[in-house]
Amino acid sequence: MATTTSLYEQYVLGNYGPPSCTLVRGEGVHVYDDSNRRLLDFGSGIAVTAIGHCHPHWVDALQKQTAQLGHISNLYAHESQGRLAEKLVKIAGPGRAFFCNSGAEANEALLKLARLHGRKLSDGQEGVRYKVITAENAFHGRTFGGMAATPQEKIQGGFRPMLEGFSHGKLNDLNSFASKIDAQTAAIMVETIQGEGGINSCTSEFLQGLRKLCDEHNLLLLIDEVQCGIGRTGQFFAYEESGIKPDAIGMAKGLAGGFPIGAVWIAEEHAGLFTPGSHGTTFGGGPLACTAALATLDVIEHEDLLSNVQQNSAPWIARLQTLIRSYPNLVDEVRGRGYMVGLVLKTDPRPIVTLLRDAGLVTIPAGGNVIRLLPPLIATEEDLQTATDILFKVLSGI
Repeated sequence: MATTTSLYEQYVLGNYGPPSCTLVRGEGVHVYDDSNRRLLDFGSGIAVTAIGHCHPHWVDALQKQTAQLGHISNLYAHESQGRLAEKLVKIAGPGRAFFCNSGAEANEALLKLARLHGRKLSDGQEGVRYKVITAENAFHGRTFGGMAATPQEKIQGGFRPMLEGFSHGKLNDLNSFASKIDAQTAAIMVETIQGEGGINSCTSEFLQGLRKLCDEHNLLLLIDEVQCGIGRTGQFFAYEESGIKPDAIGMAKGLAGGFPIGAVWIAEEHAGLFTPGSHGTTFGGGPLACTAALATLDVIEHEDLLSNVQQNSAPWIARLQTLIRSYPNLVDEVRGRGYMVGLVLKTDPRPIVTLLRDAGLVTIPAGGNVIRLLPPLIATEEDLQTATDILFKVLSGI
């Protein structure tokens, strides 16, 4: 640890602060630190390792692809990108897929789609309809477009002036969003469940209302499923519970099980807005990333992980609710769905996150006063119970 720590102190940019520990390997729902201490990983690399660490099928697929073809750019076709696009279109509905490297890039593509849609509505004129309405407390990335769409001081501070064209409505308040619509609005963009913002969920009624608003005003409904998608709620996309159909979806994180990838699905009606040369990426959708994503989707399907989340999450969340009664001075609320749960605390969560890690459970703070619990989709009832036991033990000692 000392060697790794000194390397970080001397050579790694300090934007993350000092690392809390050094992890050296992972297996299933566990990670191991440099003293070979085993930790139950309910952070999942911020909702990334959806099928756990080093799943044999995922490892085998990547090893074979690495020995065959690593990178070719998007000047050429390769089978795995076509197959992955086909799978996502079959899940989301008729449309087209675009691949990039991260959730921030996926959301940038959504914002560019909004601009193209606005230009189409304005008979080819740019800058007439270009505005996007997002939600208060949202998080859409750290690029300049993503920051402008993210009304949080900790994200925007130090980087103003922001890109213009964004306003922000109150989550689950349809009138608040409706009041922001004007003649220059092109799209509405929301996370189905806000992750970084503290596990705040859109209600089905709210999403249905947004769909109706967008239809009435000829706006695009853009859904950011970067953190809450890919099975985390027990459905492939979290918005599915509402029954709506978005115009485009941004995804990343869990899609490739740990390999960097971002993706956008665009409904067929709007897919033609992107024409050759209008958008691109050097590394997006490469053979390794697409192979990793295909392997991840294989595991989710063949091991029926959506059912695993559906069956185990409700009893687990019910047990977590008892923390409120047991520790009313510490725990204020439990919120979320599936394997995306937030413990809302009455205190700073960061010291408790440290105590939980010391006790063998990896978690992530969010939203100022929330501890995120993001177990891999392979987590069993026993794993969930172990995590709950650790929570009770740690909170009882505070």
